[in-house]
Amino acid sequence: MLLVYTHKITPRLKYVFKHICTRILGVEVDFTTQIESFIAHDSLKMSYTKQQLGNEFFIKSHDMLFEQGLSDVEVNVQPWEETKSFFSAGDKSAIPFDIFAASFYLLSRYEEYLPHVKDEYGRFLATESIAYKNGFLEQPVVDIWAFKFRDALQLQFEDFSFPERKYSIKPIIDVPTAYHFKLKGVMRGVGGTLKELFQLKFKALYNRFMVKFGLQHDPYDTFKYIINKQKQSNYKFLFFFLLGDFSTYDKGTNPNSKHFISLIKHVADYCYVGLKASYFALENSDVLKKEKMRMEDILNVPLKASRQSFSKLNLPESYRNLIEHEILEDYTMGYVNYMGFRAGTCTPFLFYDLDYEVQTPLKINSYHLMDYTLLKQHSLLDKKKALNKIISEVKKVKGEFIPVFHNYTFSDVERWKGFKELFNIILDSPDED
Repeated sequence: MLLVYTHKITPRLKYVFKHICTRILGVEVDFTTQIESFIAHDSLKMSYTKQQLGNEFFIKSHDMLFEQGLSDVEVNVQPWEETKSFFSAGDKSAIPFDIFAASFYLLSRYEEYLPHVKDEYGRFLATESIAYKNGFLEQPVVDIWAFKFRDALQLQFEDFSFPERKYSIKPIIDVPTAYHFKLKGVMRGVGGTLKELFQLKFKALYNRFMVKFGLQHDPYDTFKYIINKQKQSNYKFLFFFLLGDFSTYDKGTNPNSKHFISLIKHVADYCYVGLKASYFALENSDVLKKEKMRMEDILNVPLKASRQSFSKLNLPESYRNLIEHEILEDYTMGYVNYMGFRAGTCTPFLFYDLDYEVQTPLKINSYHLMDYTLLKQHSLLDKKKALNKIISEVKKVKGEFIPVFHNYTFSDVERWKGFKELFNIILDSPDED
């Protein structure tokens, strides 16, 4: 166990030390404000305060973990060997930066509470983040810092054996609509036909009627392929099905369709299944409750995980809604158009509510890559390079890689050509050095 001496034990301090020490490094941590207790401890120990007590392992603390609410924090990002960091800790500190305060800034999404520009869906933009602006978005810096901290501790406590963790993957399959043509109802079918007719999309029109008359497979119905992939993998996939009502933003499959319900049950026999909450469930607690109940009625078990439509988050309200409805895990944290680490980590973490200054039970599983991001790369070779680069970053810190693909990504639609191969690279990555 690591004992931390500090001048004040705060919720922020306990939260971030437990993420770095326990979740990433696998070491239990405790805290004391008593110098006597600190001196008596005969294992890993450090001081985290303004002044070093003696010659102990010491990190000079930034004010961040001892404050409440939001303040105008100056973030000065500087190079640190192969990465970058901020909140400089001075010469006497065992490491040059207060990684605990810096990690808290990223994990709590402090910057998303501050005034910022949003996109047309009201989402926080990657380009607004300090990670993007300072060129470290594609590094899991919190995990990198944690391992640097571990290495520094190891020099002082040579006999201590740190546990090792293993790289893993958690593939996400997002299902905004299970089928392209099937189960859309008469009105939507007619509307789609007329739209394709007026836009002179004759190939789409041909495919629509071929599917309708059972002469061709629906292009988005890739579930058999994905389940076969699941059978070959040691890592469980996690599907998110949209069960919201039809709206401007969400045009999913009728949630009352017996065929659709049967599909969800079938997928749940092989994979984990969560709820893709609709656009309007984001801010309307009653809508979220209705969709949650729909999924629980289908699965006959309490809903554990959810993901917001359009990857939209409004902090802290979005997460408070999930907590209110006893949803334990979220998979929304990430950027649709940029690969990387929105919260700076590839280790699941608990949501810290900055308004209430409390650690919540909601586990945030931030995703690091969405299939759409790879469309920026024109050639399959470039897509592979980009994918392997981010996998490599996660592997370096033995973290958990979470990619988001969609059911239609595995279709034969031209824009998704080669994505089956990319998915295979992800599935094979744990077995490669």
